[in-house]
Amino acid sequence: MPRTLVLRPSAKINLTLRVGARRPDGFHDVRTLMQSIALCDTIAITARSGPFSLNVHGLGVPAERDNLVWRAADLLWRASGRSGDPRDVHVHLDKTIPMAAGLGGGSADAAAALVGLNTIWNLRRPRPDLVKIAADLGSDVPFFLQGGTAFCTGRGEEIYPVDDITRLGIVVVKPSFGVATADAYRWLDDDREAGLPASSTASAGLDVEWPGGPIVVVNDLQAPVARRHAVVDEIVAACRQAGARVAAMTGSGSAVFAAFSEPAAKRAVPRLRRQDWLVILTRTMSRREAVRHVGL
Repeated sequence: MPRTLVLRPSAKINLTLRVGARRPDGFHDVRTLMQSIALCDTIAITARSGPFSLNVHGLGVPAERDNLVWRAADLLWRASGRSGDPRDVHVHLDKTIPMAAGLGGGSADAAAALVGLNTIWNLRRPRPDLVKIAADLGSDVPFFLQGGTAFCTGRGEEIYPVDDITRLGIVVVKPSFGVATADAYRWLDDDREAGLPASSTASAGLDVEWPGGPIVVVNDLQAPVARRHAVVDEIVAACRQAGARVAAMTGSGSAVFAAFSEPAAKRAVPRLRRQDWLVILTRTMSRREAVRHVGL
């Protein structure tokens, strides 16, 4: 029987996201507090003779070389001194994390692929090596090799794990459209150049049991995205009306997260359902849970 490794990489939300100026390399300096949530994809990695192959179950998700899982396989293969295309593995990816939502689903999948392929190919690369490869794949990919609650700086690839926040119920609400990360940052630059206000909604404090004290939840990309897609602010307002302790857009959008106690989150779900909104009930995850989900 072929050997199969099954991993369940989890999504993330940005409890805070502050964005600095554009850097010479085209990226922006960011300061963000990321948090793992229990919304997961499933990746099955099977040792099988022949060329590398990837099968994806999920509408609109590429299964070719531009998929981050494929790119992760290629980078790890070459970083291990092997020539040609990766081979001797079949990957099946079952997508649950919405795309273009600011939830990091593609990055989470790439991180899990690095861990799983490192095992299946018996490469024995230490975690620091995987983190370096992860940073080449995308700014937030290294976070998913740490998980839990972490402060991230630079372009997002410098990870500083902190104590996990207390467990919260999370409701994720995604409108019918997605937002490309490059568009959200371009809109931010355009709005700053035009002198538009930095935030269309007031910041809110999330008073949780955490050594750093109350967390100020604010996302500098929310206002630029909401100016182009007003439904983002509508979702935030609906979450607050449903009793959320705090609600904000995550990452570059388009999804909004709302934090509740777990019982309150469950009660809020039917109140937030709309014809064009995808509403997902989940919760925060500890670092131990999150890294276990990617096979570490």
